[in-house]
Amino acid sequence: MENTNNPFDFAKLPNSFLSLINKPELAFQFFDMLPTPIEIFGADGVVIYLNRAWAEMVNIKDIYLVVGVYNYKTDPVCLEITGQEFVDRVFRGEAVTYPDFPAPIQDVYDRGVIDEKPWEAATMDMFFLPIWDGDQFICSICFATVKSIYKGRADIVDAKKYIDQHWLDEFDPDTVAKSVNISPAHLRALFKQHAGMTMHDYYKKVKVDHIKGKLADRNLSIAEAFGACGENSRGAFVRTFKELTGMTPTEYRASINNSLADK
Repeated sequence: MENTNNPFDFAKLPNSFLSLINKPELAFQFFDMLPTPIEIFGADGVVIYLNRAWAEMVNIKDIYLVVGVYNYKTDPVCLEITGQEFVDRVFRGEAVTYPDFPAPIQDVYDRGVIDEKPWEAATMDMFFLPIWDGDQFICSICFATVKSIYKGRADIVDAKKYIDQHWLDEFDPDTVAKSVNISPAHLRALFKQHAGMTMHDYYKKVKVDHIKGKLADRNLSIAEAFGACGENSRGAFVRTFKELTGMTPTEYRASINNSLADK
Protein backbone atom coordinates (compact mmCIF):
# COMPACT_ATOMS: atom_id res chain seq x y z
CA MET A 1 0.00 0.00 0.00
CA GLU A 2 1.75 3.14 -1.19
CA ASN A 3 1.92 6.56 0.48
CA THR A 4 0.16 5.55 3.71
CA ASN A 5 3.51 5.26 5.45
CA ASN A 6 4.96 8.42 3.89
CA PRO A 7 4.64 12.03 5.05
CA PHE A 8 1.42 13.63 3.87
CA ASP A 9 1.72 16.12 1.00
CA PHE A 10 0.53 19.23 2.83
CA ALA A 11 0.86 21.33 -0.32
CA LYS A 12 -2.31 19.64 -1.55
CA LEU A 13 -4.41 20.94 1.36
CA PRO A 14 -6.85 23.81 0.72
CA ASN A 15 -5.63 27.22 1.86
CA SER A 16 -8.71 27.61 4.06
CA PHE A 17 -7.71 24.51 6.01
CA LEU A 18 -4.05 25.55 6.25
CA SER A 19 -5.01 28.97 7.55
CA LEU A 20 -7.17 27.39 10.26
CA ILE A 21 -4.60 24.86 11.49
CA ASN A 22 -1.12 26.31 11.88
CA LYS A 23 0.57 22.91 12.02
CA PRO A 24 -1.60 20.34 10.17
CA GLU A 25 1.27 17.82 10.25
CA LEU A 26 0.85 17.57 14.03
CA ALA A 27 -2.92 17.13 13.78
CA PHE A 28 -2.56 14.45 11.10
CA GLN A 29 0.18 12.71 13.06
CA PHE A 30 -2.27 12.47 15.95
CA PHE A 31 -5.07 11.21 13.67
CA ASP A 32 -2.73 8.54 12.28
CA MET A 33 -2.14 7.20 15.79
CA LEU A 34 -5.84 6.59 16.38
CA PRO A 35 -7.38 3.18 15.62
CA THR A 36 -10.60 4.88 14.47
CA PRO A 37 -10.99 5.45 10.71
CA ILE A 38 -11.01 9.21 10.06
CA GLU A 39 -11.67 11.10 6.85
CA ILE A 40 -11.78 14.87 6.32
CA PHE A 41 -13.96 16.43 3.63
CA GLY A 42 -13.46 19.99 2.42
CA ALA A 43 -16.42 22.34 2.13
CA ASP A 44 -16.69 21.38 -1.56
CA GLY A 45 -17.10 17.70 -0.64
CA VAL A 46 -13.64 16.57 -1.76
CA VAL A 47 -11.57 14.36 0.56
CA ILE A 48 -8.57 16.31 1.85
CA TYR A 49 -7.27 13.68 4.27
CA LEU A 50 -7.76 10.10 5.44
CA ASN A 51 -5.84 8.49 8.25
CA ARG A 52 -3.82 5.29 8.40
CA ALA A 53 -6.62 3.28 10.07
CA TRP A 54 -9.00 4.09 7.20
CA ALA A 55 -6.45 3.29 4.49
CA GLU A 56 -5.46 0.00 6.13
CA MET A 57 -9.03 -1.11 6.81
CA VAL A 58 -9.94 -0.74 3.14
CA ASN A 59 -6.44 -1.69 1.92
CA ILE A 60 -6.15 1.41 -0.26
CA LYS A 61 -3.10 1.04 -2.46
CA ASP A 62 -2.49 4.77 -2.91
CA ILE A 63 -4.26 7.40 -0.78
CA TYR A 64 -4.04 9.90 -3.63
CA LEU A 65 -6.54 7.82 -5.57
CA VAL A 66 -8.95 9.18 -2.93
CA VAL A 67 -7.44 12.37 -1.47
CA GLY A 68 -8.13 15.30 -3.78
CA VAL A 69 -10.18 13.07 -6.08
CA TYR A 70 -13.20 11.57 -4.33
CA ASN A 71 -16.14 13.93 -3.81
CA TYR A 72 -18.79 12.86 -1.32
CA LYS A 73 -21.24 15.56 -2.45
CA THR A 74 -21.38 14.23 -6.00
CA ASP A 75 -20.86 10.48 -5.46
CA PRO A 76 -24.05 8.74 -6.67
CA VAL A 77 -23.37 5.60 -4.62
CA CYS A 78 -23.15 7.37 -1.24
CA LEU A 79 -25.96 9.74 -2.21
CA GLU A 80 -28.18 6.72 -2.81
CA ILE A 81 -27.24 5.25 0.59
CA THR A 82 -27.56 8.33 2.80
CA GLY A 83 -29.87 10.50 0.70
CA GLN A 84 -29.40 14.05 -0.56
CA GLU A 85 -30.83 15.65 2.58
CA PHE A 86 -28.20 14.03 4.81
CA VAL A 87 -25.36 15.11 2.51
CA ASP A 88 -26.74 18.66 2.44
CA ARG A 89 -26.73 18.75 6.23
CA VAL A 90 -23.09 17.61 6.36
CA PHE A 91 -21.98 20.36 4.01
CA ARG A 92 -24.12 23.00 5.64
CA GLY A 93 -21.78 22.42 8.55
CA GLU A 94 -24.04 20.46 10.86
CA ALA A 95 -22.89 17.81 13.33
CA VAL A 96 -24.73 14.70 12.15
CA THR A 97 -24.65 10.92 12.58
CA TYR A 98 -25.48 8.15 10.14
CA PRO A 99 -25.90 4.79 11.92
CA ASP A 100 -25.33 1.42 10.26
CA PHE A 101 -23.75 2.86 7.13
CA PRO A 102 -23.12 -0.02 4.65
CA ALA A 103 -19.59 0.59 3.38
CA PRO A 104 -19.67 0.53 -0.47
CA ILE A 105 -16.59 -1.67 -0.84
CA GLN A 106 -17.68 -2.95 -4.28
CA ASP A 107 -17.74 0.61 -5.61
CA VAL A 108 -14.27 1.28 -4.15
CA TYR A 109 -13.03 -1.83 -5.97
CA ASP A 110 -14.80 -0.91 -9.20
CA ARG A 111 -13.13 2.54 -9.17
CA GLY A 112 -9.69 0.90 -8.99
CA VAL A 113 -8.85 2.29 -5.55
CA ILE A 114 -8.12 -1.23 -4.30
CA ASP A 115 -6.84 -4.30 -6.13
CA GLU A 116 -9.04 -6.74 -4.23
CA LYS A 117 -11.76 -6.50 -1.62
CA PRO A 118 -10.37 -7.10 1.90
CA TRP A 119 -13.87 -8.04 3.04
CA GLU A 120 -17.26 -8.56 1.44
CA ALA A 121 -19.29 -6.07 3.48
CA ALA A 122 -19.09 -3.85 6.56
CA THR A 123 -21.39 -1.63 8.57
CA MET A 124 -20.29 1.37 10.60
CA ASP A 125 -21.66 4.35 12.46
CA MET A 126 -20.53 7.62 10.85
CA PHE A 127 -20.10 10.82 12.87
CA PHE A 128 -19.56 14.09 11.00
CA LEU A 129 -18.05 16.94 13.01
CA PRO A 130 -17.99 20.37 11.30
CA ILE A 131 -15.06 22.77 11.62
CA TRP A 132 -15.84 26.47 11.34
CA ASP A 133 -13.59 29.51 11.08
CA GLY A 134 -15.87 32.22 12.39
CA ASP A 135 -18.90 32.12 10.10
CA GLN A 136 -17.11 30.16 7.37
CA PHE A 137 -17.57 26.38 7.13
CA ILE A 138 -14.12 24.89 6.45
CA CYS A 139 -14.45 21.12 6.53
CA SER A 140 -16.20 18.12 8.06
CA ILE A 141 -14.28 15.47 9.97
CA CYS A 142 -15.83 12.03 9.66
CA PHE A 143 -15.19 9.49 12.43
CA ALA A 144 -16.25 5.92 11.66
CA THR A 145 -17.03 3.31 14.30
CA VAL A 146 -16.87 -0.12 12.66
CA LYS A 147 -19.70 -2.32 13.91
CA SER A 148 -19.22 -5.43 11.79
CA ILE A 149 -17.05 -6.73 8.98
CA TYR A 150 -18.12 -9.68 6.87
CA LYS A 151 -15.70 -11.88 4.97
CA GLY A 152 -16.22 -14.87 2.72
CA ARG A 153 -18.92 -15.91 0.27
CA ALA A 154 -21.45 -13.24 -0.63
CA ASP A 155 -24.45 -15.48 0.13
CA ILE A 156 -23.11 -16.37 3.58
CA VAL A 157 -22.39 -12.69 4.21
CA ASP A 158 -26.00 -11.88 3.27
CA ALA A 159 -27.28 -14.59 5.61
CA LYS A 160 -25.18 -13.21 8.49
CA LYS A 161 -26.36 -9.69 7.78
CA TYR A 162 -29.98 -10.86 7.79
CA ILE A 163 -29.51 -12.54 11.17
CA ASP A 164 -27.70 -9.48 12.51
CA GLN A 165 -30.60 -7.27 11.48
CA HIS A 166 -33.33 -9.62 12.75
CA TRP A 167 -31.76 -10.93 15.96
CA LEU A 168 -34.78 -9.80 17.99
CA ASP A 169 -37.07 -12.01 15.91
CA GLU A 170 -37.55 -15.69 16.68
CA PHE A 171 -34.94 -17.67 14.76
CA ASP A 172 -36.33 -19.24 11.57
CA PRO A 173 -33.79 -20.87 9.22
CA ASP A 174 -36.34 -21.03 6.40
CA THR A 175 -36.81 -17.25 6.53
CA VAL A 176 -33.04 -16.71 6.48
CA ALA A 177 -32.71 -19.02 3.47
CA LYS A 178 -35.53 -17.23 1.66
CA SER A 179 -33.80 -13.89 2.20
CA VAL A 180 -30.74 -15.10 0.25
CA ASN A 181 -32.64 -17.21 -2.31
CA ILE A 182 -31.05 -20.51 -1.28
CA SER A 183 -32.80 -23.67 -0.15
CA PRO A 184 -32.71 -24.15 3.64
CA ALA A 185 -30.80 -27.43 3.41
CA HIS A 186 -28.18 -25.99 1.05
CA LEU A 187 -27.75 -22.86 3.18
CA ARG A 188 -27.35 -24.91 6.35
CA ALA A 189 -24.52 -26.87 4.77
CA LEU A 190 -22.84 -23.81 3.24
CA PHE A 191 -23.14 -21.79 6.43
CA LYS A 192 -21.55 -24.50 8.58
CA GLN A 193 -18.78 -24.97 6.01
CA HIS A 194 -17.88 -21.30 5.59
CA ALA A 195 -18.83 -19.79 8.94
CA GLY A 196 -17.60 -22.64 11.11
CA MET A 197 -20.88 -22.81 13.03
CA THR A 198 -24.56 -23.43 12.40
CA MET A 199 -26.94 -20.58 11.62
CA HIS A 200 -28.64 -21.12 14.95
CA ASP A 201 -25.33 -20.94 16.81
CA TYR A 202 -24.53 -17.70 14.99
CA TYR A 203 -27.96 -16.31 15.94
CA LYS A 204 -27.35 -17.20 19.59
CA LYS A 205 -23.92 -15.56 19.50
CA VAL A 206 -25.38 -12.35 18.07
CA LYS A 207 -28.09 -12.27 20.74
CA VAL A 208 -25.61 -12.92 23.55
CA ASP A 209 -23.43 -10.08 22.26
CA HIS A 210 -26.43 -7.73 22.49
CA ILE A 211 -27.23 -8.93 26.00
CA LYS A 212 -23.61 -8.33 27.02
CA GLY A 213 -23.95 -4.79 25.72
CA LYS A 214 -27.09 -4.24 27.78
CA LEU A 215 -25.49 -5.73 30.90
CA ALA A 216 -22.75 -3.12 30.56
CA ASP A 217 -25.42 -0.48 31.17
CA ARG A 218 -25.55 -0.27 34.95
CA ASN A 219 -28.84 1.63 34.75
CA LEU A 220 -30.52 -1.62 33.72
CA SER A 221 -31.19 -4.57 35.98
CA ILE A 222 -30.22 -8.00 34.71
CA ALA A 223 -33.88 -8.75 34.06
CA GLU A 224 -34.24 -5.50 32.10
CA ALA A 225 -31.09 -6.22 30.09
CA PHE A 226 -32.44 -9.61 29.04
CA GLY A 227 -35.92 -8.21 28.45
CA ALA A 228 -34.56 -5.54 26.10
CA CYS A 229 -33.15 -8.40 24.02
CA GLY A 230 -36.36 -10.42 23.98
CA GLU A 231 -35.30 -12.98 26.59
CA ASN A 232 -36.19 -13.86 30.16
CA SER A 233 -33.36 -13.63 32.71
CA ARG A 234 -34.77 -16.75 34.36
CA GLY A 235 -35.42 -18.61 31.13
CA ALA A 236 -33.53 -21.19 29.10
CA PHE A 237 -31.40 -18.58 27.30
CA VAL A 238 -29.45 -17.99 30.53
CA ARG A 239 -27.87 -21.41 29.95
CA THR A 240 -26.90 -20.32 26.43
CA PHE A 241 -25.37 -17.14 27.85
CA LYS A 242 -23.21 -19.13 30.24
CA GLU A 243 -22.19 -21.60 27.53
CA LEU A 244 -20.92 -18.78 25.29
CA THR A 245 -19.38 -16.50 27.93
CA GLY A 246 -18.32 -18.98 30.61
CA MET A 247 -20.19 -16.87 33.17
CA THR A 248 -23.66 -16.37 34.49
CA PRO A 249 -25.20 -12.93 33.79
CA THR A 250 -24.51 -11.93 37.40
CA GLU A 251 -20.87 -13.02 37.11
CA TYR A 252 -20.51 -11.21 33.80
CA ARG A 253 -21.83 -7.95 35.22
CA ALA A 254 -19.52 -8.32 38.23
CA SER A 255 -16.55 -8.78 35.88
CA ILE A 256 -17.45 -5.51 34.11
CA ASN A 257 -17.70 -3.67 37.43
CA ASN A 258 -14.35 -5.12 38.55
CA SER A 259 -12.71 -4.01 35.31
CA LEU A 260 -14.05 -0.48 35.77
CA ALA A 261 -12.88 -0.44 39.40
CA ASP A 262 -9.36 -1.47 38.33
CA LYS A 263 -9.22 1.54 36.02
